[in-house]
Amino acid sequence: MSLSHTMDDILLREESDGAVYLTLNRPDKFNTLSQAMLIALQRELDTLAGDPAVRCVVIAGKGRGFCAGHDLREMRANPDKAYYQELFRSCSRVMQSIVALPVPVIARVQGMATAAGCQLVASCDLAIAGRSASFAVSGINVGLFCSTPAVALSRSISPKRAFDMLVSGNFIDADTAFDWGLLSAVTDDDNLDAAVADKVDQILGKSPAAVRFGKSMFHSQRQMVLADAYDYAGNVMAENMMSPDAGEGIDAFLGKRRPVWEQPGQ
Repeated sequence: MSLSHTMDDILLREESDGAVYLTLNRPDKFNTLSQAMLIALQRELDTLAGDPAVRCVVIAGKGRGFCAGHDLREMRANPDKAYYQELFRSCSRVMQSIVALPVPVIARVQGMATAAGCQLVASCDLAIAGRSASFAVSGINVGLFCSTPAVALSRSISPKRAFDMLVSGNFIDADTAFDWGLLSAVTDDDNLDAAVADKVDQILGKSPAAVRFGKSMFHSQRQMVLADAYDYAGNVMAENMMSPDAGEGIDAFLGKRRPVWEQPGQ
């Protein structure tokens, strides 16, 4: 596994066999999304989007918590509407870049994920948390409704549950977050890394082409009416069928052997 650093080490990057691990590295600040952190994340996401060798991305947080949202101290030091508008635009772009990334993104969650940190979890394709993790969109407690986190949260859990979290600021535990659909899996805290590694291995074991076809299709069709979604999905599936991996996979299934997938970027 290779290791690189970005933006004065506030964001760490590791990569291994097509999987890239981005770790928020402000543990003393509970990995808050400062301007510098958002810039570093955007830079990495833009780079990853254009790299055909990347097959999966994991976003993690260093220390006791995953991410406590925006840096409130930094925000109060810049009491200017234009500054706030640009800050929230930058954060929204990061979240949309995660959704638009052509490969699956997994949130590895320990400790607390609050406000924009909870938004980050909701924006990832998959989210695996340790059982002691907790989640909240608690801006309301300091007089600030978590409007941008509401966008991602309301697309992950039911509207009434999302609004309850947003208007109360209450925390939910990992088992509740899983039951509500914010998480794809919950595991014992000491098994978190193994659970994430197992999911990464599952993704890496699939056809890279099929996974890329699938992620793009999945998110795009959710914005469409039913008939348009089926028309779009059928066209994507036909295109996927024309890929070498689909032919190889079907031939391998019929021949009772393991498929050998094309490895892009190698």
